[in-house]
Amino acid sequence: MTTYERDPDPRAHRTHLSAAGLRARGWTAGMIRRLLGEPDLRRANPYFRTAPPTRLYSVERVEAVERSEEFRAVSAVAVRRSGAVREAVLRRRREVLARIAAEPIEVPVLAPEELAALAVELRERQGGSRQLPLALWKVACLRHRLARYADILDGLSGRTGRVAAEQLLRRRIHASIAQAYPDLAEECADRSGPEIQVRSGSPPPMIGKLPVVRPQEPP
Repeated sequence: MTTYERDPDPRAHRTHLSAAGLRARGWTAGMIRRLLGEPDLRRANPYFRTAPPTRLYSVERVEAVERSEEFRAVSAVAVRRSGAVREAVLRRRREVLARIAAEPIEVPVLAPEELAALAVELRERQGGSRQLPLALWKVACLRHRLARYADILDGLSGRTGRVAAEQLLRRRIHASIAQAYPDLAEECADRSGPEIQVRSGSPPPMIGKLPVVRPQEPP
């Protein structure tokens, strides 16, 4: 039967494990529900009184279950499933990185006066500073016309994998812009590192059907 405690019991730290403690021992949420069921002790959260009570499980009962054949069988299945998920994520990341590396980046070639006019229009729409070089806004114009390449990242989960893919895609786009517009090569080189980010806040204005990438102003 579950026991309720209003205040932390020092003995509970020695004789009971929380769900987090069980996860550290290799338990999953499904394993906890299936093999342990209801907790042996519910303790009031010492930091947030309105939060649900912490579920604690007897160490003695946990260790007894861990010695059982059922636990070993269920644990083996969980390990295989977890490994399969990790492998699928890594495989998807490798596929995306390979596609980004191989995908031809087709930069639209505009007449100098046309690109300059679009850059000025974008700067005015964004309320950008006239003190910033126009080259920055030219690169932003070209980047938003290449926004469709971001679709390559669809389905890529995990912060580390997605950040790496975004950085690679950004470098490839800037390198392609620099190749098509040699006069913008210096600006592209300055903006090819991982520090380049879309400015947060309200959704960017739209030009046509593509979102405008707001250039970052230097500090």
